[in-house]
Amino acid sequence: MIGNRDLSWDGCVNVRDLGGLGRVKPRAVVRMEAPTSLSEAGWASAWAYGVRTVVDLRDPDESEPDHAPRPAGITTVNAPLDPVGTPFYERWQKIDSLASPLYFPALLAEHPEPVVTAVRAIANAEPGCVVFHCASGKDRTGLLALVLLTLAGAAPEEIVADYLLTFDRMKQRHDELGFRDQLTAVAELLEARGTTFEASLTSTITSLTMPDYLLANGLSDAELAALRTRLTS
Repeated sequence: MIGNRDLSWDGCVNVRDLGGLGRVKPRAVVRMEAPTSLSEAGWASAWAYGVRTVVDLRDPDESEPDHAPRPAGITTVNAPLDPVGTPFYERWQKIDSLASPLYFPALLAEHPEPVVTAVRAIANAEPGCVVFHCASGKDRTGLLALVLLTLAGAAPEEIVADYLLTFDRMKQRHDELGFRDQLTAVAELLEARGTTFEASLTSTITSLTMPDYLLANGLSDAELAALRTRLTS
C-alpha cells in the first residue's frame, strides 16, 4: 500500500482501499479503474491483497479482454450502473455524458435498482476483499463509493476528497490519450450549472438517508447486515 490507501498493482494506476474512511475497515472494498490492464503481477498483487470478487459496473458493450488472466479463484460479477437505453440515459448524455457528479442525485432517485443491485453484489460476495470498478474508476465507481461510505458514516469531506483523487491518478493516462485536463473540464461544466465538486457531492451525500434508502429500494435486512459486517466489523 502507498501512503495509507493507495495500492500499487502493476498495470493500473487508480487503485485504492476505502478502509479508514468512516468506519470502513481495510481490505474490505477497493475501488479502481477497469482491471483489464492489470499484468500477471498486478493480478497476483490483487490476489495477495485478499481480492476474491470483482464487481464490474460497466455496460456489457464496454467489456474488453484482460491483458493477463485473472486468478481462477476470483469471481467477477456484472452489475451495470448506468441505465443504458432509457430516457434518463439519453437526457444525461446531453447534459454531462454521465461524467460528473451532476447526475448522481437524479440516478439515485430515478433508477435506484442498479445501485441496489451493485450494493447487493458486494453484500453477498464470498469472503475476501471486493473490488468494484467502471472504466476510469471515477463516476460510476464514485457513486457506488459514495453510497457505501455514506452508509459507513464517512464525513462528506472524506467522500469528496476520495472522489477527486481519481483526476490526479488518471491524469497521465488522459494526457497520453490526448484528452483535455479532466479536472478543469468537469469543474467548468459544474460552474456553468452554478455548482462545484464540493457543493454537488455534499448535497447528494447529505440528502441520502442511510440505511433507509437501501431498504426502501429492495435491499433486505439480511443483506444490509451482511454488508455492514463486510464493511465495518
